[in-house]
Amino acid sequence: MAQLEFFYDCSSPWTYLAFHKIEEIAAASDTELLWRPILVGGVFNAVNQNVYSERANPSNERRARYMGKDLADWARSYGLAISFPKLFPVNSVKAMRGCFVAEDRGCISAFSRAVFAAYWGDHRDIAQDDVLTDISAGVGLDPGEFLERIAQSEIKAKLRATTDDLIARGGFGSPTMFVDGDDMYFGNDRLPLVAEALAR
Repeated sequence: MAQLEFFYDCSSPWTYLAFHKIEEIAAASDTELLWRPILVGGVFNAVNQNVYSERANPSNERRARYMGKDLADWARSYGLAISFPKLFPVNSVKAMRGCFVAEDRGCISAFSRAVFAAYWGDHRDIAQDDVLTDISAGVGLDPGEFLERIAQSEIKAKLRATTDDLIARGGFGSPTMFVDGDDMYFGNDRLPLVAEALAR
């Protein structure tokens, strides 16, 4: 059976788009889907710092305007509600640690989807404990246990490890997908290529 790794951070709208389709793509090719939560800020700090300067001083206003249209077009195509919150970028570290807690309880997909929707759909601050407890309770997790576990060193280490793993394997952002270990794809618009690779 082929393996598809999905490295992702819920703070990215393009990643929300890819997340919306990734399970469908894996299921269509009888592929094992492996969730790889990361902290994309850690990736940027290590290998892609120009992201920050480009955000602060966009070098191409026309391209920036088009990117807004492009995002809206993809969201419409996928049937998703996505718009930029006033709070952007957001500190996603607690939410991404929470993905590992949810994975241990068998609900990482549902939790991640709820985090994406809360931030990109409802514009809620996913850095806040009350927002995360609402999300965790909504997918069947115990909110008290959830907050306790995301503060534990074991969970912090898991997030660091997946982030470092992506960097070591040549990744530079979110979403990044790997087919069978070393065939890397970056971005929502590469999903058709991922599907073709899995079909082969």
